[in-house]
Amino acid sequence: MKSSRMAPSEPPSTERNAPSVEAAFQAAPEEMVAEILDGELHLSPRPARPHANAASILGALLVPPFRLGRGGPGGWVIIDEPELHLGPRPDKLVPDLAGWRRERLSRAVSGEEAPAHFDLAPDWACEVLSESTRRRDKGPKMRIYAREGVRHLWHVDPLARTLDIFRLQGSDWLLVASFAGDARVRAEPFEAIELELAPLWFE
Repeated sequence: MKSSRMAPSEPPSTERNAPSVEAAFQAAPEEMVAEILDGELHLSPRPARPHANAASILGALLVPPFRLGRGGPGGWVIIDEPELHLGPRPDKLVPDLAGWRRERLSRAVSGEEAPAHFDLAPDWACEVLSESTRRRDKGPKMRIYAREGVRHLWHVDPLARTLDIFRLQGSDWLLVASFAGDARVRAEPFEAIELELAPLWFE
């Protein structure tokens, strides 16, 4: 097991995103994924086929047992590409998948008046790595997830055909497991069922 050290905890920042950055975020083209990380706007193209396939299949594998309780324990709300507003700036992130334990989400989040974004940090996030997002996913997004207390983080690399499982310990990410190829795995926090990795890799 390896530990990925985070910077020492600092007092919460009161700095806000610049109005020009917020305006550019709102004006981002629909075909781009817009995020604000540490006050900086990032625009990414929609995922390529291997990325989209891995995210779609993983969601299809997890939702029935963990959200719907079909063949699994239920108890989770799992959402594709939710927009997260985290921290006081706020940072605006779009993970490929995110999950909340159902008891942490109030009924208000599903009402008609609920905002389009979530300002409650998820319990689990999954990033599908690509050449255009790898540095961001492994750098500022990991730091922000740690700061906000996300307990579990997965990195899926569809080209390398790997799955890395991280657990937050204090302010550090601990790499608890790495899987590759066509393995069948039990990966926290979804170890209640066995996942087959082979379908994640686009052919």
